[in-house]
Amino acid sequence: PATLNTQRELWQLVCKNEQELVKLIEQFPESFFTIKDQETQRLNIQFFQELGLKNVVISRFLTTASNVFHNPIEKNKQMISILQESYLNLGGSEANMKVWLLKLLSQNPFILLNSSAAIKETLEFLQEQGFANSEILQLLSKLKGFLFQLCPGSIQNSMSFSKNTFKCTDHDLKQLVLKCPAILYYSVPVLEERIQGLLEEGISIAQIKETPMVLELTPQIVQYRIRKLNSLGYRIKDGHLGNLNGTKKEFEANFGKIQAKKGRPLFNPVAPLNVE
Repeated sequence: PATLNTQRELWQLVCKNEQELVKLIEQFPESFFTIKDQETQRLNIQFFQELGLKNVVISRFLTTASNVFHNPIEKNKQMISILQESYLNLGGSEANMKVWLLKLLSQNPFILLNSSAAIKETLEFLQEQGFANSEILQLLSKLKGFLFQLCPGSIQNSMSFSKNTFKCTDHDLKQLVLKCPAILYYSVPVLEERIQGLLEEGISIAQIKETPMVLELTPQIVQYRIRKLNSLGYRIKDGHLGNLNGTKKEFEANFGKIQAKKGRPLFNPVAPLNVE
């Protein structure tokens, strides 16, 4: 009972009320009842609050990334310091640093479980590949920091595979990656499967190269979206792949526009026709 009461007090530091606390415990009992390092948890909660993270974000960390709170507070402070230093070294401004850092943490708290050596190694590798500091910053933001969870070897493999598949120069490959940073994140088998799925739908390598963001979609999603567009008489293999892209919400909105356009009469039935 004593340790459970302490745990309850800890979670109440970020919960608005008793009702919210109970709801979180019901949804994530394992996170609540796995009790260890309570003083470390308390120090980390206070540290994140001082950083400026909202309580609703910290409560999400507690339930889905609880290991972050078992890190010694010195380790979390060191990682935050390295992230800030990296941001400034890459040309980020002091004024925007806090916003950038809080957004990165809220998107991917697991970044704090990395080692400082791994972060430096990844940044140096990207610089060696010819990416400018501003481009690396762009990749970091678009990949929500998951870039730091990759080793240079896996990034190199994905880049080499993409270069051979799309038959492009180093400069073209860099532009391809900047358009679709997920190319760095996906392993070679995943890229192979997705490209093969697109080719089977009659889409060419040239089309994929022009709109590489389509590689962010699984083959199942691609098939579903192509069938929907085909139902309107839209042949994706004859046109631009832009209509396949985006989140589910974005695709449905785009599909609705194409549908409305197709259903529109060829002439305005209300306007008078100038017929002799």
